[in-house]
Amino acid sequence: MSFSGKYQLESQENFEPFMKAIGKSCAFKAFACITHIFGCIFFFFSSFNEAAFLNCTDDSQLEVKTALLSMLLFLTCLLSVVGLPDDLIQKGKDLKSISEIEQNGDNFKVTVTTGGKVIVNTFTIGQETELESITGEKIKAVVQREGNKLKVSLKGIESVTEWVDANTIVNTMTVGDIVYKRISKRV
Repeated sequence: MSFSGKYQLESQENFEPFMKAIGKSCAFKAFACITHIFGCIFFFFSSFNEAAFLNCTDDSQLEVKTALLSMLLFLTCLLSVVGLPDDLIQKGKDLKSISEIEQNGDNFKVTVTTGGKVIVNTFTIGQETELESITGEKIKAVVQREGNKLKVSLKGIESVTEWVDANTIVNTMTVGDIVYKRISKRV
């Protein structure tokens, strides 16, 4: 059985909730970076003595600490509700993608064209490779094959592509309890 062929997206389920979930995931990565930056600022303002700064009684240091903690709290609240903009999700929902799969034994080249965006991933079953995710992030991963399925985990997103019959592939991506399902037909 070969996955090789060109497939067009026919239908999808749970696109919007999935995109909102991965958008929030990206926001939390930004939060982690901001938290690190604020930690460095705390360290700098404490004259290289973080414990003294956090326990300070000097009014000027206390004002700086309070301002930084307030900014951190605000950003935490903001990023916890931020996801991908709804208009961007709607635009993506209406686009039909074409997936072209080239298989030579355990070697694969997958080209996905959605609107003007093209993602090309090459991999060998069972070997670590760098894959581009749907968010555009490059992630090291290992693609496994189990019968008629290709499975990979990309930073919390579990992806399974199943060759259902000679003309149909089904891709499911799961993040948390949200399952996004894409059904594509051979063209």
